[in-house]
Amino acid sequence: MALEIDKARGCILIDKKGKRYVDLISGIAVSNLGHNYPAVNRAIQKQLKKYTHVMVYGELVESPQVLLASKLTSVLPEKLESIYYVNSGNEAIDGAIKLAKRYTGRYEIISCTNAYHGSGQGALSIMGDEYFKNAFRPLVPGNKLIGFNDQASIEKVGCRTAAVVVEPVQGEGGYIPADKEWLTLLRKRCNEMGALLVFDEVQTGYGRTGKLFAFENYDVVPDILCLAKGFGGGLPLGAFISSKKIMDSLTNNPVLGHITTFGGHPLSCSASLATLKVLLKESYIDEVKEKEALFRKLLVHDRIKKINGVGFMLAVEFESEELNRKIIAECIKNGVFTDWFLFNAKSMRLSPPLVITRDEIKRACKLIIKSINEC
Repeated sequence: MALEIDKARGCILIDKKGKRYVDLISGIAVSNLGHNYPAVNRAIQKQLKKYTHVMVYGELVESPQVLLASKLTSVLPEKLESIYYVNSGNEAIDGAIKLAKRYTGRYEIISCTNAYHGSGQGALSIMGDEYFKNAFRPLVPGNKLIGFNDQASIEKVGCRTAAVVVEPVQGEGGYIPADKEWLTLLRKRCNEMGALLVFDEVQTGYGRTGKLFAFENYDVVPDILCLAKGFGGGLPLGAFISSKKIMDSLTNNPVLGHITTFGGHPLSCSASLATLKVLLKESYIDEVKEKEALFRKLLVHDRIKKINGVGFMLAVEFESEELNRKIIAECIKNGVFTDWFLFNAKSMRLSPPLVITRDEIKRACKLIIKSINEC
């Protein structure tokens, strides 16, 4: 895009020329409290005066890690009680895959068509799209794909399956929510076969679907929960979370079953804790559904085929990739910052910060309609 951003505040990006853009991407579902949120900045600055990195993760007691873990587990189901911090969603998925293999003694990992879980060798191996994988083969073996929301393909989960990794709302597939019955049946099948169910909530976590975590919309609790993006409050942070019983399998044979230098960085944990406290105190998450409805009400045009998604994970679908790219380019020209999806290039991504106001939504939608009319 060749845009050089000079500063950002709230839902507004400002480039070097002083042009303002309404941010409808949030750094790809990262800046859930927008940019430069005061409480988050204060938490970072306070920790910065104490220390940054002091030792490889897990060797010392660092209070930002402990305080975040304590607060986070207090709002999670009882069996999600043990947290391993990493630096990104890709690393969280890698850690979850290792954990599932180590705990079950199995090797097979099942994921979904059109799934995106990261671009490292492990996460790439379970990506649900061949185009992005083919140039990097051979990848990690022992993986299978099932159809997202396809009940029949659940039967592929068997006695060799270590884990099934699934996004409650598919990110790069174009914000496709999982069907509740399908997830319920998948949970049941995993229980029957002794496989672990892993939820990739890298994009959905920290309030984006109208709940703090997307699994709360389904009454289905995973065995391993992966977080990143919005979890870091604007700084690099990821985690895979499980029960102590499962997580303890990384403590022996070998003794250091998983290692990270910067995982749980004190600045990142401070930003994450501040973000979580704000989300629990303020009404931003409660307002997501109402604001979603406002987007849907205002984004009506003959060229819009439909709007997929839930909460602040919306995909505005047009008739072709070519038209979508033209409209997005026009949106950026008109001061609305948005983009498309890796596996659904004919849809426009709307994942604004949770703090976006109703007036900002109205302005953004007006500019989107204007951009459509100009194409």
